Amino acid sequence: MTSVTVAVPARAPWSAVVHEGESLTLTDLHGNQAVDFLVYDAHDTAVRYSAPDTIHAQGNVFLTTGSVLMSNEYTPLMTVTEDTCGRHDTLGGACSKESNTLRYGHHTWSQHACMDNFLIEGARYGLGPRDLVPNINWYMNVPVEKDGTLGIVDGLSAPGLRVTLRAETDVLVLISNCPQINNPCNGFDPTAVEATLTDGTGA
Repeated sequence: MTSVTVAVPARAPWSAVVHEGESLTLTDLHGNQAVDFLVYDAHDTAVRYSAPDTIHAQGNVFLTTGSVLMSNEYTPLMTVTEDTCGRHDTLGGACSKESNTLRYGHHTWSQHACMDNFLIEGARYGLGPRDLVPNINWYMNVPVEKDGTLGIVDGLSAPGLRVTLRAETDVLVLISNCPQINNPCNGFDPTAVEATLTDGTGA
């Protein structure tokens, strides 16, 4: 079994094609760092992660070990095979200049955001704004109250915690190592994470 690890700097985008049977591990190096995540069929990017189908398939709005990321065609894209954090968000979405301005004031307009990262990295594969869909936020803590309201609160993660996903088909993964500094999702201080690609061969 061979693996390659890359550091994804604070606030930066990253992407990779993960082939069927390979695994991707995301490690929260310093704790409390949200990792925004999108996944597409590598051979047909019109087939992409679907939050409603994934939530329906799991019967749960949170992701953890055993969760299957479903496409808009209700086919499996990736499966969470290990999770040392406990749960991950499917509802909070990606920060943008527009949402920052609405939530935190016009002075935040110039701040870099996850939507910018997705557009920058997606452009390398011919993806544009129409290809961005509601995303997963690994390590982000978004509790759902009994009345249906959502919060973005202090994360559940800690240094060294990780989540591992196995590709069920060849997939393209886009990551935004979240640059948000206006809410607790990154502890108000974005930090680097690690991405490790592991092949599917035996030891």
